[in-house]
This record gives sequence, C-alpha cells and structure tokens, in this order.
Amino acid sequence: MLKLNRRTVLSGAAAAAAFGLNGPLEIIGSAIAEPVAPSPLNPKALSFHKFKVGDATVTTLFDGAIIRDHAPGFIRNASVDDVKASLKAMGLSDENVPNAYTITVVEIGGKTVMFDAGNGAGRTPGVGLLHASMKAAGLDPAKLDAVVVTHFHPDHIFGLYAAGDAPLYAATEIVVPEAEYAYWSDPSVIEKLPEARRGIARRVQASMPGWKNLRRVAADAEVIPGVRATPTPGHTPGHTSYRVTSGAQSMLVLGDVTNIPAVNLRNPGWHVMFDQDAAMAEASRRRIMDQAIADKAICTGYHWGMPGAGTIAKDGQGYALVPVA
Repeated sequence: MLKLNRRTVLSGAAAAAAFGLNGPLEIIGSAIAEPVAPSPLNPKALSFHKFKVGDATVTTLFDGAIIRDHAPGFIRNASVDDVKASLKAMGLSDENVPNAYTITVVEIGGKTVMFDAGNGAGRTPGVGLLHASMKAAGLDPAKLDAVVVTHFHPDHIFGLYAAGDAPLYAATEIVVPEAEYAYWSDPSVIEKLPEARRGIARRVQASMPGWKNLRRVAADAEVIPGVRATPTPGHTPGHTSYRVTSGAQSMLVLGDVTNIPAVNLRNPGWHVMFDQDAAMAEASRRRIMDQAIADKAICTGYHWGMPGAGTIAKDGQGYALVPVA
C-alpha cells in the first residue's frame, strides 16, 4: 500500500551531508503547509504540466524545491561571483542557488512510465511532493507500469522506499541501468567512496538485490516499446538518459545531465560538485545537447523547475532552454 508521510526525518544539515555539502540547506516552503509553494524555479506554483510528444502524453511533476547557500567549490572550476553573475543573467536572484526536483511521467503504448521516484516523503520540508502532484495531475501511483531510474542519487531513488529497505512500488516494475546497478551494488565500492556517499551504496546493497520486481537494462537497450536507454555517464558512472519516441517526435529524459539551467546548461563546461567524473559529465552533456538540437527533440531535466521541459538552443558558448508551452 502507498502511504504518504510528511514528517521531517532528516534535518537540512543531514540532507546536505547526503550530497557532501559543507553547510545546511535552507528550505523553501513547507510540505505540511501546502502541496506546492512558489519558488524561484516554479514561480507559478505548478504542481504538474502536461504536453504531447507524438501520441504520447507527458506529465512533469513537481517534487519540491530547496535553496542552497553559495559556497566555494559548488562549481569546481568557477567562482561564486561567476555563479552569481550567471543567475542574474537568467533573471534569478543572486543571493543563493535555487534547486527544484521535477519528475517525468510518460503514457505511451498503453503503459504509464515514471522516470525516477523523487526524494520520498518526509526527507526534508519542501520536498517529497510527488504523490500530491500526481493526484493533482490525475495520476495514480499504484497504477504505474514501471519506474525507470536515471541514476542512484538519493533525490532520485529514495522515493522508491516505503520504510527501511522495503520497496514502496512493490507491484510495479523497477528498471535500473545495468552499469549504475553494478557500480553501487559492488561491496568493494563502499571503501572507495567519500563518506557522504557511502550511505547510498549501503542502502542499495541492503535492499535492491532482494527486490523481485527489479529489472536491469543494458546501455542502448529498449526499456519498453518507444523508450530506449541512452548512456550519459559522468554525473555517476552509470547515469542514463532515455529517449522517448512516438511517431515522428522524440523526447529525451535527461535526469542530471545538467543542474539548473543557469548553472551548467548555460555554462556546459562548469563542473558541479555532484558530478563524480566531471570531465566525463561535461562530454556527455555537450554530446547529448548537440544531439537534442539536431533532432529537435523536447527534453526534460530533473532540476529545471517547472514546467521542467523544453527544446534546447545554442546560446553563445553554451545552451539555452526554450520551455514547452
């Protein structure tokens, strides 16, 4: 049974530590006070947005937002002043760095597929709004045919868990990239990881090998008809995007190929601290953005805010997002 629990079980500092941040997170809004609060990356307080790709229906769902204080090292090869200037150029406040979580659901060929599972209810105030957004959009989480994972960072997979190591979507197929699963499920990886990321590997190893509904897919494999895996490694070793094709139209579900548009979409050479292999992440980013432009594909990005989708255009030395209507 799916249960929502919005009690806070992690402090801002604990949530920051999960990603190796040095300081606490300041949270926008409250998941208890209202399902969606206005935020810099969701000023209209949208809980969902729908559009079509060919015959497929795409729904982007707001899972919440946080604000991160500026810190040296957030961008490894750019200064805080550089980050502030890029935020201002994109019409955002330069006081801090906003971050939003937007999940993509695709209804295609009689199947309903969700890409990533969000933060999970109760991790931090202001996030974990996925199921409230699904309800607003007329989607039933119990009727998903598959949850397809881009990579194993907590804000993408902790929403798979009900309590402890039990799967929340026990009757739904969970599809994970083979390379990503192999990396995090290897017992030897724990000692190789920084302390802040060891908890991810421990939780994966304690749970996913026992999930009977978990299926691994190889690079470039078809997940279901109309959905194909596209390797985009670097952010994590097995980070995977997905191409959705319906008729003559296509869409790329990009996961964390970029952070927010003002960071390393506008500046594709910037190396965000969350990228495990920053040079590889940059190469993947440039390759798939150029591919999206050439294919005139719609893209969805996990941290783009709402509506969380659009086409990509060249913008000087970087890229710009043209949001869907």
